Amino acid sequence: METATEVAASKVAAGSGGGGAPAPAGEYWSEALKSFLDHIPISSVPGVLQPTASPAVEIKLGGTVLDAIDALYGGNAAGAVIIDEVLQSSFGKYVDRDIGFVEFSSIVLWVLEELGKVEHEPKDSSQDFLSSLKKHPQIAETKIAWLAKLFLWEPFFPVRTHDMLFHAMLLFSKHHRLTVVPVVESMNSSVIGFVTQNAVMELLLQSSGLEWLDKIADKQLSEFRFASVRKPVLVYSDQTLADGLDILSKEKMGIAVIDRKTSCLIGSIQCSDLYLLLDYSSLFSKRMKISMEEFINMNNKTNSKCSTAENSSACKGQNILALRNTGQWGTSLPVSNRRSDTLKQAVEKLTASRSSCSFIVDEQGHVEGVVTTRDIISVFSPPCMDSGIDGSTFFSAALEQAGCHVENGQIIQNSKSIKP
Repeated sequence: METATEVAASKVAAGSGGGGAPAPAGEYWSEALKSFLDHIPISSVPGVLQPTASPAVEIKLGGTVLDAIDALYGGNAAGAVIIDEVLQSSFGKYVDRDIGFVEFSSIVLWVLEELGKVEHEPKDSSQDFLSSLKKHPQIAETKIAWLAKLFLWEPFFPVRTHDMLFHAMLLFSKHHRLTVVPVVESMNSSVIGFVTQNAVMELLLQSSGLEWLDKIADKQLSEFRFASVRKPVLVYSDQTLADGLDILSKEKMGIAVIDRKTSCLIGSIQCSDLYLLLDYSSLFSKRMKISMEEFINMNNKTNSKCSTAENSSACKGQNILALRNTGQWGTSLPVSNRRSDTLKQAVEKLTASRSSCSFIVDEQGHVEGVVTTRDIISVFSPPCMDSGIDGSTFFSAALEQAGCHVENGQIIQNSKSIKP
């Protein structure tokens, strides 16, 4: 039986065999790629649908920060859907129960920031993260609804299972904060899965070998604008873990840890590492004293154990939003590439490591730049391409109830066009 990518590729091949004047080479590659991605349904993205044994974690709108951390950490979930059961019970099928999405890392970083305001010099350095949080009810009992006012909710743009991959890729490329796209079966239905940036890249990697896709993927990183424009965020190895967490809270992206004497890359700290503060109480309680190099060494030991104990039995049904990703570990070194490496090589490393970024280094190991998963997805879904998005899910439902629809990028109502 043909896979979705094979079916999409055959449709592209069939479409390119028609008559007429041939399109310029650049337009051909662009149109072939667009056509390919527009024939792959969301449901075919690896791991997009939640396994029945691992339902999506849900957080109530009226719940507290402590409730959310308990649910996410206990459920091994990097993120959760925010639900409003009160609103749905009042309006029934006309209102979505799922109204937002929040990430474990965003909540933990906010808590660390708030604790820093009330605990300039923690008296009890032996307390773990949760114990310290519970000591301050003004932080622990903050409502999830309130976090929306602090812009701590993530963008929430659900797609349907029959929507095309190109739809999700455009969402990722257009919204710089968007890392997860929820998947629903139909209007006003609950979230049944998620599309992540790494899952999209994994599918692109499976499509390797298609000439018009490889035409882009085989280019060197130095040929792309992001390789020279995006500046890496750095922290020295002798700075404290608290310093690294403070920078991470501000930047919300992977931070390169470099040796102060040689300026060489020795490690990194990312939002995906924050669960370690709860796994190991000493990391949190001694964060003012532990150096970034000590943190990296400890993280490397943890990764090595995970690699030998879990990699051999990495389960196919694992939650795509798992806080601790089995099969994530394969190397203790940070993900890095040379400028001479191809885009495909960067995709391979990022997919294998489940990392959100790869640092671009020179021959001596000095960090020169950084490439993120969003950078790569944007390459395959440039703004010039039009996927024919029709304002699905919430927007199309709202337009339908108002007697409107989307046509050629415009909202149409009673024969009158309103520019969006």
